[in-house]
Amino acid sequence: MQLTNKAIKLICVAGARPNFMKVAPLLKALRDDSRFTTVLVHTGQHYDEGLSGRFFRDLELPAPDYHLCVGSGSHAEKTAEVMKRFEPVVTTEHADGVVVVGDANSTMASAVVAAKLHVPVVHIEAGLRSVSSRFRTSNLTYRYTREPLSAIPIPATA
Repeated sequence: MQLTNKAIKLICVAGARPNFMKVAPLLKALRDDSRFTTVLVHTGQHYDEGLSGRFFRDLELPAPDYHLCVGSGSHAEKTAEVMKRFEPVVTTEHADGVVVVGDANSTMASAVVAAKLHVPVVHIEAGLRSVSSRFRTSNLTYRYTREPLSAIPIPATA
């Protein structure tokens, strides 16, 4: 990311309930700081009232600038749809960075797209993992896949 006199433009991606809780305070802080402009992308990984709408209201998240409407499907289907639908957002917005949070399908898919387009990835909640094969969930697999793509990995406990 270049630090110049112009505002730093960040695309903030959230798609699942845990992402909404993590991105809400970050988005508020960034939008309150004139050094940044933000674009909020909701991938639609969680899309119903209980897992999305309620959180947007309760956390006072603004309406997303882009809603990718990915919806239901297998891990592969959701990941592929996020990648297909997120790529045009990145190429249109010309952002200085893409902020991803957590370890959901949306997080990994967005990080891959940004990295392939040479847009720095800022990963919030980096570094959390278990080395035990007993805990190899799809989310842990995403962590191992995503972290090498992150230009700025930020652990949850700093």
